[in-house]
Amino acid sequence: MNTFSFLPFQNLESERLFLRQMSVEDAEEVFAIRGNPDLMKFIPRPILSNKEEAVALINTINEKITEGEAINWAITIKPSNKLVGYLGHYRIQWENYRSEIGYMLLTEAQGKGISTEAIELIVEYGFEKMKMHSLEAVIDPENRASARVLEKNGFVKEANFRENEYFDGKFWDSEVYSLLKTDLKK
Repeated sequence: MNTFSFLPFQNLESERLFLRQMSVEDAEEVFAIRGNPDLMKFIPRPILSNKEEAVALINTINEKITEGEAINWAITIKPSNKLVGYLGHYRIQWENYRSEIGYMLLTEAQGKGISTEAIELIVEYGFEKMKMHSLEAVIDPENRASARVLEKNGFVKEANFRENEYFDGKFWDSEVYSLLKTDLKK
């Protein structure tokens, strides 16, 4: 049984980035990410149609934090408070000490090392605060940019699943990357 609580919410920080809780004030940027077909082409989830759906998504994300089911952070670049992306721990298997991480960035924030740096922060949080033994990331095999980000953070390709997820009338392949806490000590 999980006794871990994400509350009070813990902000994370690096020299360049500040990771904070998402709020409805982030709806425009969340919609710019989740409503963009180019950014969603590797994500088997519905594309948002409007800002109201972005507000609903943010509210769901924050409910999951309160319920201890998942945690997400808004990624901001200091000193700005503007969301340029978000990331977090999902599909947490407390009984197996394993969680899945996921991340998305605005187009203009990509290719600048932001994901790599933000992932480093939530990896530390996952291992040190959540006491996870392993982390995973599930990506589309065609998303080579995401694979490179994971590899920069020490994740290794663990599995390739063929047509393992059905969404929007088609079957999707998945690659699973993983990182063990003991990998960080090597």
